[in-house]
Amino acid sequence: AVVSTQSTGQTNLSVDMMLGRVCTRSPWIPRSLIRNASLLATCKLTDSNVAYITLNNPGRRNALSLEMLNQLISHLEDVSGDARCIVFKSTGNVFSSGHDLKELASSTTEMQHTIFNRCNDLMLSISGSPVPVLASVGGFATAAGCQLVAAAHLAICSDVARFATPGVNIGLFCSTPGVQLGRAVNRKLSMDMLLTGEPISAEAALAGGLVSRVISSSKLDEETERIATLIANKSNPVLQLGIKNFASQMRKPLVDAAEQSADVMVRNLGMSDGKEGLAAFLEKRHPVWGKK
Repeated sequence: AVVSTQSTGQTNLSVDMMLGRVCTRSPWIPRSLIRNASLLATCKLTDSNVAYITLNNPGRRNALSLEMLNQLISHLEDVSGDARCIVFKSTGNVFSSGHDLKELASSTTEMQHTIFNRCNDLMLSISGSPVPVLASVGGFATAAGCQLVAAAHLAICSDVARFATPGVNIGLFCSTPGVQLGRAVNRKLSMDMLLTGEPISAEAALAGGLVSRVISSSKLDEETERIATLIANKSNPVLQLGIKNFASQMRKPLVDAAEQSADVMVRNLGMSDGKEGLAAFLEKRHPVWGKK
């Protein structure tokens, strides 16, 4: 669903907006509209085909309640066909504190299963997305919030960002965050975070591979936009081919991975954008990618 701002300045409100499922190309959504529609997460698709999905419940430290999870998944589904890069960011000084502990404590066992399964749906949709997903972290990312960062294809953070899996401190081991965390950083750092519950700095996250760049807090939004736009301007079919192969070959033995990737390179050369890119390089001009 799309909220479109017409020349009159009025905003068309759809049923999906009332359900918290809306992505807009307009850079501005009235605060009253967000409040009335109970939007815990907002979405904006720019003219450069970068989708910004923003966790927008700072009063609850952007906790991943079941409603928040549902809205994030809906936004991800809504933009997957149009976006060339998807950015997860947040409002407030906490990227996400993870699951809503009050919700978990008051839920039945059946509902707890639903919440964790829904969280798995989100994380697997992010890591398995054919569209590049970037996490932009300006503050604390803890537990399932840290899991979201680990699930993204790449992540950048401000120099004041911190990351933690502190569930062990309250007798609730961060088992599900450990799934993505253990695949994003080395085993020793994963277990250090999971066993001690202590936060790590942005620099430690960079050294451990949880994030790919650390930016000064005043430049984070600017650098996020620059990187996302840079990615969005690449060939979409080529990026999707590369992302799919990278994930697949990482699960295979070295020789099998090398053989598979060689086949993918040949397939890439036969793609229209592969041919265009090679011709543009040889002709010393900028490539013109297809529209898909």
